[in-house]
Amino acid sequence: MKDSLGNPVGLQHSASLPALNDFVEGFLRCEARAVNVLALATTDGSAIAQACCAALHMFAESRQGPHHARPFIDAAVAAASRASARERIFVAAVQAWVDGDTPLAIRHHEALAMSHPRDLVSVKLGQYHLFNQGDAPGMLRLALAALPAARDVAQIHGMAAFGWEQCHLMAQAEAASRTALAMTPREPWAQHALAHVMLTQGRLQEGLQFMQHSSATWTGLNSFMQTHNWWHLALFAVDLGQCDTALQLYDRQIWGVVKEYSQDQIGAVSLLARLELAGVDVGDRWQDLADHLQGRTHDQVLPFLDLQYLYGLARAGRPEAHTLLRNIEAFGAAQGPAALNADGNAAGVWQKVAAPAARGLLAHAQGRHAQALEGLGQALPHLLEIGGSHAQRDLFEQIHLDALMHCGLWTAAQQLVQTRCNTQPQSQRLQRQAARIYSVLGIDKAA
Repeated sequence: MKDSLGNPVGLQHSASLPALNDFVEGFLRCEARAVNVLALATTDGSAIAQACCAALHMFAESRQGPHHARPFIDAAVAAASRASARERIFVAAVQAWVDGDTPLAIRHHEALAMSHPRDLVSVKLGQYHLFNQGDAPGMLRLALAALPAARDVAQIHGMAAFGWEQCHLMAQAEAASRTALAMTPREPWAQHALAHVMLTQGRLQEGLQFMQHSSATWTGLNSFMQTHNWWHLALFAVDLGQCDTALQLYDRQIWGVVKEYSQDQIGAVSLLARLELAGVDVGDRWQDLADHLQGRTHDQVLPFLDLQYLYGLARAGRPEAHTLLRNIEAFGAAQGPAALNADGNAAGVWQKVAAPAARGLLAHAQGRHAQALEGLGQALPHLLEIGGSHAQRDLFEQIHLDALMHCGLWTAAQQLVQTRCNTQPQSQRLQRQAARIYSVLGIDKAA
C-alpha cells in the first residue's frame, strides 16, 4: 500500500488507508479531517498509524500532551520492527518529540527529507519544531531538500514560501506562494505566507483585499488555520484604522472556534492586546478569554505560548498570572546555567528570555511601565529564540514601545516609530503614534 504521496505504508489492513490519507492530506492542507486517523487507534496496530495518533496528541501543546501520546508511541515503537526504514525513522522522530528531545526529532526529520523527500508530513513536522526554536534558515533548508522530488504538490511550495518569508527573503517567498496558489487556489498555508509578505512590505490595503478574497476558501480547516488566517486579516484592519472591523472579526471568527486550543487562545490574546495598544476599548472580552487561560499555569511547553497566556491573565486581573510567572521562573531555574546554549535546547531560553519577558509583560499589564521596560529590554534582543513568527513577536515590541511612551522616553520612541513608519507608510496606527511623539518633541514632522 502507498499513501497519497506515493510513500509505501505498512498498515495492517487495507481498510485503514483512507484514514491514514486523511491525516497525510489533512495535516498538509491544515484541514480538520486529519483527526480521522484516530479511528485507527484501536483497529490498526501498525507503527505508522500509531505514530500519527501520537503526533496528533502532541499537537495539543499542553503538559498533558506527552501523557496522552505515550500509549500510541509505545505501540508504534513495539511495531517498528515490522515497518519500513522510512516509517521507523518517522516513529523515532515522534518518539523524540514525546520524550522532549526536540533537537533529536529535528535530526530525524532532516534525515527523512534527504532519504524520502516525498514524506511531506515529516517535512512539515520538522518545520514546526524549527519554527518553535526560531530557526528560520532550518525551516527553509528542510523544505528545499524535499522540493525537487515533490514539485507536483502545492503544499511543499507553501512550506517553502513560509521558510523564505521568515528568512526575510520576500521575493522568493511571494514567488513560492503564488506557485502554490496557481496549483491549488485554496491552499491556506500559501495564503498565510503571502499575507506575511504583504504585511512585512507594508502592502496593507492589498493584503486586506487579498485575505478578504481568500476567506471564501477557509472551509474545512482546523481551528488554528481558520482562526489564524482571520487573525492576519484583522492585523491589516488594525493598521488601516479599521478597528471596528477587527473587533468584529475577533468576536465572529478568531475567538470561539475551539476555545480550549492553545493556538486559538494566543491568537485571541494577541489581537485583543493589539487593539488596546491601538486605543480600542475591548470591554470585558479579557474575562472570557482568561477563563480558558487559567488552566495553563503549569504547561511550560513552549515559552512563546506561556508569555501570551500570562499577558491575557494579567489583563483580566487574574491571580493566575502571578502563578504562571513563578512557574516560568522556576522551570527555567531548574534547568541550570548549563542549559544556556545555542543548540536548540529550550531550557536555556526559559531562563534567559522567557522569565524576563514574563516579568516585563506582567508589569505592563499592571501599568508598571518602568518595570516593563526592564524585563522586556532584557528579553527583546533574544526574542527570536522563543519561536513564533516575526509578525507574532511584533506584539512584544509594540508593548515595549508603549512602555517607552508611558515612561516619557520620547527620543527612544521616535527612533522606533519612525523606522516602522518608513516600512509601513500605509499604517494609520503608526501614523497616529508618530504624530503624538512629534507633538511632544516639538517637531513639525511635515517640515
